[in-house]
Amino acid sequence: MTRDRADARKGLVVDAAGADLGAYRRAAVEAAEAAGRLVRDSFDGAFTVEPKGAAGDVVTSLDKEAEKLITGRLRLAFPSHDIVSEESGASCEQGSRWTWLVDPLDGSNNIVVGLPIVAIGLTLCRDDRPVVGVIHEPLVGRTWSAEQGAGAWRGAGKPLRRRPGNARHPVVVWTQGYGVGSTDQVATAVRLGLAGYARRVLELWAPLCGWAMLARGDVEAIVGYRIGELDLHGGALIASMTGIEIREFDGRPFDLRFNGLGESRSLVAAAPERMPEVLEVVSRALSEGNRAPSGPAVRPGSARPSGGPR
Repeated sequence: MTRDRADARKGLVVDAAGADLGAYRRAAVEAAEAAGRLVRDSFDGAFTVEPKGAAGDVVTSLDKEAEKLITGRLRLAFPSHDIVSEESGASCEQGSRWTWLVDPLDGSNNIVVGLPIVAIGLTLCRDDRPVVGVIHEPLVGRTWSAEQGAGAWRGAGKPLRRRPGNARHPVVVWTQGYGVGSTDQVATAVRLGLAGYARRVLELWAPLCGWAMLARGDVEAIVGYRIGELDLHGGALIASMTGIEIREFDGRPFDLRFNGLGESRSLVAAAPERMPEVLEVVSRALSEGNRAPSGPAVRPGSARPSGGPR
């Protein structure tokens, strides 16, 4: 038996009545860290790169290998669950209440240029709502995870508690979907507004890393415009379990249900005490840009993939 297959059988449970979210989370951590070893071992350039779509995105052999490893483990451990993954889209569609969302390598463009900012993300949804989230940063060996209603953890199980932010000199993460062009008036206006507000606006090309930073308290806010979903839900769950609020651009609570693979969601995530001023920055920018975010609103209960993966 190969090491991967032996590891895949170790410590994993199939779901049953009264599902144990802790067991699901531990299984997801094991899968993400196994894929992380694969990525870390090949970071020196032992991978291939192909273009993906028309907007400058790429896919590497590491994306595909990590996805194969993760989805293989999930199918073996949870044969009744559905899986939606970045490169292969939907698989194991059985109408299950349980759906795994897999981003096997968030930050592929970074790794291509040698920038060590990447993450692996897994989310388990029950009836489209995220209940388990995992972020693994393979090149620095850090793992973050959460269970809905139970809390967030770092590493093997130390509670993750957000540090107080910098009240006078905030740092904000900006993220946008690949479909957002350079002439998009909303993106331009909001980015300019944030640049005037924050000490620094980070564009990481790896949204999951931004969510981990927000959960830890390294940054004060995330502003996302027309973003995808596979690198959203797990990170948002982890951050929310440390006290972060997530809202629409107009201030309404953000509906965190999985809504498919399109890029139509816009949000502000911040600590409650920071949220009003960040929303004000976004509102002022939208007013000056004289436009509202485009794209359909989330449709409660609509959870099957509606477009190509990012």
